Amino acid sequence: MLVIGLTGGIGAGKSTAAARFAELGAAVIDVDAIGRDVLAPRGRAEREVIDAFGPGILGEDGHIDRAKVAAEVFGRPERLTALEAISHPAINAELEIRLRGLADGGEAQVAVLDMAVLTESRLGQLESGRGYTQVVVVEAPEEVRLPRLLERGLTKEQARARMASQATDRQRRAVADYVIVNDGTAEELSAAVDEVWAGLTGG
Repeated sequence: MLVIGLTGGIGAGKSTAAARFAELGAAVIDVDAIGRDVLAPRGRAEREVIDAFGPGILGEDGHIDRAKVAAEVFGRPERLTALEAISHPAINAELEIRLRGLADGGEAQVAVLDMAVLTESRLGQLESGRGYTQVVVVEAPEEVRLPRLLERGLTKEQARARMASQATDRQRRAVADYVIVNDGTAEELSAAVDEVWAGLTGG
């Protein structure tokens, strides 16, 4: 089974591209959603994160409040590294299970790992060799991404801070096998994904 790592900066259109890959027949795995799941009640990483960060990250229900965790790590690289040292192995363990299930079940010939943090981490790089072997990057200029983020309810300052906290386009291109520039219409993005799909699958 071909496994693709799909990434892009916030507001670039990665999720829209992932949806098109799904329409073409790929099994899309939302890695960011798995990241939320491992911190959820009874999630793989919940107890270890609480032990590492203390009761200050808990909500009224006694479980991890993701907003408090975000506030704890944002702008503090050492705290973010500590969180990722716990959560990323848990995410990869879940990816291993899901990819093995897809491969054994023969449900799909192609899996797409939809992930915001690819360039900056080892997410999706599995010791078993089941991880991604091709990288597709979706990018768009800041002047295109910014209005999209404002539509989501972010302020200009929040949007720029989010973009600045992620890998640069240059860093993502350095690991990319395919780059999709999403600075046009939805139809143009769909056509670009189709072209990449043909290159990846030979069809």
